[in-house]
Amino acid sequence: MYYFLAMLALTDLGLCLSTLPTVMGIFWFDAREIGIPACFTQLFFIHTLSLVESSVLLSLSIDRYVAICHPLRYSTVLTPARIIRMGLSSVFRSALLILPLPFLLMRFQYCHSHVLAHAYCLHLEIMKLACSSIIVNHIYGLFVVACTVGVDSLLIFLSYALILRTVLSIASHHERLRALNTCVSHICAVLLFYIPMIGLSLVHRFGEHLPRTVHLLMSYVYLLVPPLMNPIVYSIKTKQIRQHIVNKFEFIKSLRGFQQD
Repeated sequence: MYYFLAMLALTDLGLCLSTLPTVMGIFWFDAREIGIPACFTQLFFIHTLSLVESSVLLSLSIDRYVAICHPLRYSTVLTPARIIRMGLSSVFRSALLILPLPFLLMRFQYCHSHVLAHAYCLHLEIMKLACSSIIVNHIYGLFVVACTVGVDSLLIFLSYALILRTVLSIASHHERLRALNTCVSHICAVLLFYIPMIGLSLVHRFGEHLPRTVHLLMSYVYLLVPPLMNPIVYSIKTKQIRQHIVNKFEFIKSLRGFQQD
């Protein structure tokens, strides 16, 4: 599980770093312009890392399924080599599916307003600035979402259906609660990721009449809330992580006390 948590942490960190240059540029230096190559590069990394996070959440659901439904085979099924292959396949799948998006956007002429509603570049927003038909981008965007987020969410739901069936077959009420308690952190992470993503997609596709503040709020919630909340959720619910954090604070406190003496 800790391998997958490390992947989730790196993905969240990458998402923050992808938006950091433009967000900090606006707030610190009032730099409100971005070149097309830089914009498309940022777009590629934001969407790629978002899909990678979806894949990592699926991997975590597989981890929970094996741990609860086949505990005796856990160490033989989820070996370090297999986990690394799962992580690399998630990265390659996401990158290959997102790679055509910048090239699809490059073929457009942009005659509408060049003002973006967010502090970073997103495919749904940029393609609406094009003068010509964007039907190909719409279709390919829906295809990418269906092949990644759609499949991942379906498999996550299926894994939890199997987990629930196994848990309900346990005779002891205490053991049932204990098994379900190990899934709480992952369920929270899934909700923190998918709800803002669905909300932002709906706002972009059907919320053109909504105030600009709503678009800004949803965009920041989508990219900043999961990286903020995931470490908190897993730190609270995972005893080992929580204990390491407590030990770090106690060590720092002892160093300060020693310096004062």
